[in-house]
Amino acid sequence: MHDKENSISETYNPEKIETKLYSFWEEKGFFKPSSETNKPAYCVVIPPPNVTGTLHMGHALNATLQDILIRWKRMLGYAALWLPGTDHAGIATQNVVERQLLQEGRDRYTLGRTAFLQKVWQWKESCGGRIIDQLKRIGASCDWSRLRFTMDEGLSKAVKEVFLRLFEEGLIYRDLRLINWCPRCHTALSDLEVEHEELAGKLYYIKYPIKDLPGNYITVATTRPETMLGDTAVAVNPEDNRYKNFIGKILILPLINREIPIIADSAVDMEFGTGAVKVTPSHDFNDAEIAQRHSLAYVCVIDEEGRMTEEAGIYRGMDRYEARKKIINDLIELGLLEKTEKHKHAVGHCYRCKTVIEPFQTVQWYVKIKPLAEEAIKIVEEGKIRFIPEGWVNNYYAWMRDIKDWCISRQLWWGHRIPVWYCAKCKKDNGKEQGDGIEILFYKPAILNGKEVWGGSFNELRSLGISKEDIEQRAKIIKIPKDIKPITSREEIKTCPSCGSEELIQDPDVLDTWFSSALWPFSTLGWPEETEDLKRFYPTSVLVTGFDIIFFWVARMIMMGMKFMKDVPFRDVYIHALVRDSKGQKMSKSKGNVIDPLVMIEKYGADAFRFTLAAFAAQGRDIKFSEERVEGYRHFINKIWNAMKFIMGFANLRTKEKITVEEAKSLKNKWILSKLSDAIFETNRALDAYRFNDAAGAVYQFLWHEFCDWYIELSKVVLYSEEEDKEETVNCLFFVFENILKLLHPFMPYVTEEIWLNILKKEESIMVSSYPSVNLLDRDEEAVKKMGYIINAISGIRSIRGELNISPSVNLEVFIKTLTKEVNEVLSEGYNFILKLARLSKIKIAKDIVREKGSAIAVERDFEIYIPVRDIVDIEQERKRLSKELEKTEQDIKFLNKKLMNEDFIRNAPKEVVEKDKLKYEELLIRSDKIKENLKVLEEIS
Repeated sequence: MHDKENSISETYNPEKIETKLYSFWEEKGFFKPSSETNKPAYCVVIPPPNVTGTLHMGHALNATLQDILIRWKRMLGYAALWLPGTDHAGIATQNVVERQLLQEGRDRYTLGRTAFLQKVWQWKESCGGRIIDQLKRIGASCDWSRLRFTMDEGLSKAVKEVFLRLFEEGLIYRDLRLINWCPRCHTALSDLEVEHEELAGKLYYIKYPIKDLPGNYITVATTRPETMLGDTAVAVNPEDNRYKNFIGKILILPLINREIPIIADSAVDMEFGTGAVKVTPSHDFNDAEIAQRHSLAYVCVIDEEGRMTEEAGIYRGMDRYEARKKIINDLIELGLLEKTEKHKHAVGHCYRCKTVIEPFQTVQWYVKIKPLAEEAIKIVEEGKIRFIPEGWVNNYYAWMRDIKDWCISRQLWWGHRIPVWYCAKCKKDNGKEQGDGIEILFYKPAILNGKEVWGGSFNELRSLGISKEDIEQRAKIIKIPKDIKPITSREEIKTCPSCGSEELIQDPDVLDTWFSSALWPFSTLGWPEETEDLKRFYPTSVLVTGFDIIFFWVARMIMMGMKFMKDVPFRDVYIHALVRDSKGQKMSKSKGNVIDPLVMIEKYGADAFRFTLAAFAAQGRDIKFSEERVEGYRHFINKIWNAMKFIMGFANLRTKEKITVEEAKSLKNKWILSKLSDAIFETNRALDAYRFNDAAGAVYQFLWHEFCDWYIELSKVVLYSEEEDKEETVNCLFFVFENILKLLHPFMPYVTEEIWLNILKKEESIMVSSYPSVNLLDRDEEAVKKMGYIINAISGIRSIRGELNISPSVNLEVFIKTLTKEVNEVLSEGYNFILKLARLSKIKIAKDIVREKGSAIAVERDFEIYIPVRDIVDIEQERKRLSKELEKTEQDIKFLNKKLMNEDFIRNAPKEVVEKDKLKYEELLIRSDKIKENLKVLEEIS
């Protein structure tokens, strides 16, 4: 893809280059793994973003780190596969489409299940690919020919197969339990899908009259008075002496007048409220456990919609919060509300729509998880899966060792429908047909003989002539009791295998989104078929993900991988940090501090943005992201571009592609080749350990400081003179620069490819070149040491210039006293380099030099530098300037010190302000010391 135009543009323009290069890579098939079977396999499966998603900073960091790894391994000669895909995201996607319908004045029930699902598929096809386009924008080198979707045909087959195998082994079952319920989404939620937020609420103290003891009460404290209508007991701790005489007595439940017992249970916290707690088994998880221990009844007073049920008496039909207000007022009127206190407590919210969840008793599907968890714990304990950073393994163990059965059913329409049917005509143990117990509630009535039918049992509705299809399309709620026998099948069934009846109804629920995601590492490679991809790329190599889904996803993938593949799904789990704003605050729309990755890419280019993320990605430390750093790395790209332009000016002098340390004659060439060897070693070692920041830092340090600041400047001395070794210098410049481009490519794919292909005119893409390996070059220790003397001499002279405020245009006379014969020889050999780069008029290098009075001095271990400055520097004027600067600095130190000693300031000021002032104080102290040193130098030379 060589550009026809040979001229090199003055500056690098990412906007013109990035899209063009990405299309070229795709067209050439560079993202596909090599088909050569002798190459080792390396595979990363992308954490599938939701089809509803757009690229945020978390995605950008995750994708950048994965792309660095995959490009690095591809260049190292691996058959590298980065397998992309998206997640159907059950609740999230359904909510998006429902909101669209709401704007049209419709809802999903108006459409019916079939039409609604068609609408979601249409939305997915038109809008669900946005995040894929955005991943491409950042340079993600995924094999898009293998793009998967959690509801595509192959993955749907895998999901069904896993469900059925687990069911057949008794590891999937149905049960009637209290679960987290979202009244807005009308679905069950697992504990992990509930977000707890501490809110300022109230604690209501309610008096419960004691039967047969007029005027006597037990007072209970509750945050949810609306649930008291479902109380079936009041519990006290058996060790609580205040209530020992009341255990076994009967209370009259206020407002409902139901008789309930006082029971003793050691789970009651004597310190909370009054030490007596209401027991509402249908609406509280702890209460449900007490109810099981004491065989208490369950009375449900809040329904699926968050409204009060028939059991709530006069409050039936009210919204739960409306009922709360009415109940409080009624208790006040009856004189049964003792007091109200302010009370902070954690309230669970739906992780998608943020509605306050409701504990609700319903029949759901569960995975018996402990047998799967045991193997998943063992495999990590044996070191077959590593967590990086290692500290995250403790979080994994803590959750896995206290794991609860996984509720996998969701009352949604969008998702993998549970492959289970129920026969309405099969008989139950009591002789009744199963269909008599299946309850249907319609969202809109069926009109039969002029009458509205809002629901009924399945058999009843069928007897009225309503078709099975119509029942399913109209159904808002389908309740299938626990005792109805499920029929499983790998294919859709039309007749009951037991009685031959066609009166079948499919389970209306879909599987938790995380169920299909748990199969991702092997389902995406073709399982349950024995595909070549599965044989070659499973187990995958590494999973790069955030800490927030270790339990949602990582643990479940390990369990499912061990169960169905008998091997780990990945060898390493790299947990990346959270991207925060520049002040360390979490990004949120409410704070207005959200940074859009696409805006950064538009402004500075993908390379600068990617490099910023990599440079900040230190293990175990959140990223404080700032736009200034992206701008800084954009300047780094300019540095690369300018280096390239300088080097290309000598292209006609290049005579060979490669040069070794042994072949190089010049000290400076041996030195830069040795330093390149160091950079190669450090970069590979850091990437191998997932220390992305260290890898980025190693390349940055080498290119900017050693190659550009020193080697190019040293080369100019040779190339702009009559020196003999120009060819060797040019060969070395090109060889080192090309290896820098290779080292940089995984981090900055675009600028490196543009230079490689279109300026250096290489035959093949840099993507398929070989990454510099640790055995590419030897290291000449002697050359590194000797060049160090020359660099230190130049730096020492420059330091004196800076400290004494001597203009760079002033050519100095310098005397260097050497302490060893070796240093004397090396500095003499480097005479021209020191003369030119330190901007000197004259240098004298000898062992017997004596310092003249009025000379500034720089002391190195093996030599001393003397610069006569009495005639160059106005010592008195410089002393006055520095004294004035010192006075101002000392005043600033005194002011800040007083401020930082003020406890009120430390306590009340924003943390970032305090930290900023502390940093400024430290900088002022350093500055003060430096000025004092310079004043001392002036004293010495005066």
